[in-house]
This record gives sequence, structure tokens and C-alpha cells, in this order.
Amino acid sequence: MSNHGTLESRVRNKELLKLVKTPEQCVEYFKDGMNVGMSGFTPVGYPKVVPVALCDHVEKNNLQGKLKLNLFIGASIGAEVEDRMATLDMIDRRWPYQTGKELGKAINSGKIRMGDKHLSMFAQDLKFGFFTKDSGGGLDLGVIEASAITENGDIILSGAVGCANEVIDIADKIIVEINTGLPSFEGMHDIFMTDVPPYRQIIPLTDAKQRIGTPWVPTDTSKIVAIVESKMPDNGRALRGTDPQAQAIADNIVDFFSVEVKAGRLPKNLLPLQSGVGSIANAVVGGLTTSPFEDLIVFTEVLQDTFLDFMDSGKCKYINCTSLSLSNEGFELWWKDFAKYKNMVLMRPQQISNNPEVIRRLGAIGMNTPLEFDIFAHANSTHAGGTRMLNGIGGSGDFERNAYISMMHCPSCRASKTDEFGISGVVPKVPHVDHTEHDIDVLVTEQGLADLRGMSPLDRAREIINKCAHPTYKDYLTDYLERGIKATGGHHEPQLLDECYNLHLNLAKNGTMRFWEK
Repeated sequence: MSNHGTLESRVRNKELLKLVKTPEQCVEYFKDGMNVGMSGFTPVGYPKVVPVALCDHVEKNNLQGKLKLNLFIGASIGAEVEDRMATLDMIDRRWPYQTGKELGKAINSGKIRMGDKHLSMFAQDLKFGFFTKDSGGGLDLGVIEASAITENGDIILSGAVGCANEVIDIADKIIVEINTGLPSFEGMHDIFMTDVPPYRQIIPLTDAKQRIGTPWVPTDTSKIVAIVESKMPDNGRALRGTDPQAQAIADNIVDFFSVEVKAGRLPKNLLPLQSGVGSIANAVVGGLTTSPFEDLIVFTEVLQDTFLDFMDSGKCKYINCTSLSLSNEGFELWWKDFAKYKNMVLMRPQQISNNPEVIRRLGAIGMNTPLEFDIFAHANSTHAGGTRMLNGIGGSGDFERNAYISMMHCPSCRASKTDEFGISGVVPKVPHVDHTEHDIDVLVTEQGLADLRGMSPLDRAREIINKCAHPTYKDYLTDYLERGIKATGGHHEPQLLDECYNLHLNLAKNGTMRFWEK
């Protein structure tokens, strides 16, 4: 990609130009055991050249395991940074969400200590000093990718906000990467800084188009120790295409919205929409693009590829997010029509984009994909088999707990290595609970949609089995429920404790949940 201005033109506070350094010169700022915060959110807006130079230094000097950092980042970042750091044994603790293959391996082998947290809570708790309370509550170093620096020395971020504003606020020292290889994102951010109790104020956001902060992050320039030029593009996330299963789920959701509008429970242009990441989320947005609904607003975490078509169609009028999450092909389209999209997209800190107060006030509709859910509507989003960390809860809990309608969707059945019907998305009891029955209104699979609002647990269970379970598992789940009612004498949520995890145990042992198959 061609350059878009010089470093000198992007750094408008000329006093700071005396701090310009090479990536290699910044290695000296990193020490073993440091608490380091970085910008970035779902591989966009993260620092690239300084972390890569640090990795090169560790590899060249055989420092694997001898220079380990505690990393605090809004969400996942590029694999060329955090996966490589994991491979070089450079990470001790990592909060709160990740998608790296090598990073995941290190977490699940016990080499990296990961903590998982709702994204809105992570940002505020970082500022509260909870994660670094044993070392003063701050961060030793912040590494931030930026588009520019203002005349006053305030930082203008690039393609993500995440928790970069909190990192800038609490870090003792800051390294700023100015990315001149990308167009400037100046004007696309609305940075609302929160305080700590008892001085916190109401977040005065009543409309998704409303600006309540500044287009830059207020910055104490005395903390900036280095400015580095970068020309590296974001490492786009590969996009999984929509399959028939995902499309059927999307169709069920669009049909549900039509019913809600007709009943008067939703306005004709619905309410602000939140959509998680992945192929099902993309299919849902694609379904809305071809739906009869008009003048739609999005209030979500990340902007994925299908949101571009959504905006191009004229159906979507405005999008709030905290980051982009585009494929390489999506980035090509983004930059091609950047002038148009720049006026339709506003990026906020994750503490605002995922804030319970704001989600409830705006009446957002939450739509997220769990790994599985059970017959009483508890959902597992994070731990396969109840033990193996996948990515993290992300922001799904922020929305599921607080949305006007809280919806979760997943396939009713997935293939295992040995069985095309080996893994059921509906189970008697999830082995790990991220979202409780108290938070979820609607569950959806390609089989159908279960509207659980106003239902007792047993009514919910029958509705979930009837509407959402795959035919391969429906008879077993029905039999399990009825035996549970009989065995407990009709308890409020009957479970057979000696059997409730048989599906998961058999999957681990025999490669399929169908333990009744020989």
C-alpha cells in the first residue's frame, strides 16, 4: 500500500519529533516481568514494528523464557505479534481475549496464564488497577498504534480503540507507532474517558450517532518516550463463507424480527443491532441486507466484511463499533470506499461500546454464537469440554445480560473427526457456564428458534429440544428430561447428575457424543 503522508506531517506536535526512534532502539524499554499494555482489537490497530523488533531481539540473543511480559490488550491482535511471542516464551500473563493458534496452545498447556473477562469490565478494571494491584496498579509501558498526534500531543488512534485509551491513561511510559502506510482514521473516533468511583459520571449517550467525547485520546506527552514510524498493514482475518446451516439460522432470526415488528414489540427499523464474530454472525447481517427492514442502526464491537455490503445496500444507516475485523479482501473494499464509510462508522472505547448502561438505554439486540447451550438455556462460549480455553468470552456477556432481546445462535450439530453427527449443540448440561438462563431470551439453530421469554424451566427445556435440537439427539434429550423429572420428583430444573455429562465424556473418549451408537 502506498504511503499516506509523512511521519512529520502526522506528528503535528513538532516537539515530539525529537523522540523519533527505530523499532530496534525501543527494545531497551522492555524488561523481564513488565506489565505492558498494547492497542489493538481483533487483529486491527495493534503495534507491529516494535513488537516484531522485540521478538527478533529475543530470538537472536536466545532470550526465550528470559524476557517475559504480562500483556493487557483489548482483545486479540495479529498472529505475527502474539503468536510469535508465545512461541518465543515471551508471555507470562495475557488478558482478556485471544485468537492465536500458538497462544492458545501455550494457554492450554499451562505455559501462559490467561485471564478471561467481559470486555467492558476488563477496560474499567484495568483502569482501577485490579490486574496489576501487586505492583502499584498501573502499567510499566504502553505500546500504541496511532494515525497521528495532534498539535497538543494527544494521540489519534488507528483502526481500533479497544482499551487503548485506558492504556495511555495509566501507563508510566508510552511508545507510539505512527502508521503512515494507512490513511489516517482521524475523525472516526469518539473517546469518552471515564473516571473511578466515587467520581464516575453518567455516560450521556442516548443516540448511536451522538458524539460525547473527543476524536483523540487525551495524552500526557511527558510519558511518551519514543515515536516510531510503521508502514505495516493490519493482518486481515480470514473470512469463513456462509454455509447452508448459517444461512438457515439467519433466516430464522429475520423471520423472528418480522413477528416482533408485527406484534409491536420492535419498531419497523428494529433497534440497534449487535452481532458477534464468525460465519453465523456474517450470515445474519447478510440476511438483514436482503430483508425488508430499512434505516437500521448497528451498535456492536467489531465491523466485519458483511457490514460493508450492509452499508452499501442502503439498509444500514450508521454503525458504532470499537474496531474493524475485516478479511484482506474486506480491507480492499474498505479502503476503496473509505471516504463513504468514514462518515458512516464511529469507533468508541470498548468500555463504551460494550457498556451495560448504554446497551440497556439504547435497547440493543444482542446476537452471539456460543459453543453450545443446554436444555435449560445456559450457554458455554469459552471452554471446549469444560476445560480447554478457546478464545475468551469477549463482549458477548456484556450484551446478553443487558440487551433488549438477548439471542444466542449456533449449529444444532457439528461433525467430529469420526462422526458427521458427532457433536450436539444442545446438551443436557453445559460443562462450563458463561451465560446463564437468566440472561438469554432466544436460542436459535438451523432447526428452528426457541423464544424463551416468560417460560418456566421445564417449558423452556421442552421448547429448546423441540425447536433447536438436531433430530439425531432429539429423542435422547427428550428421554433424558422426562427421566430427570421422574427421578427428582419434578424438581425445578431436573438433572441426572450421574449422566448429565455423558455426551461430553463420550466425545472425549470415543470421538462422538452419540454414546448409544456402537
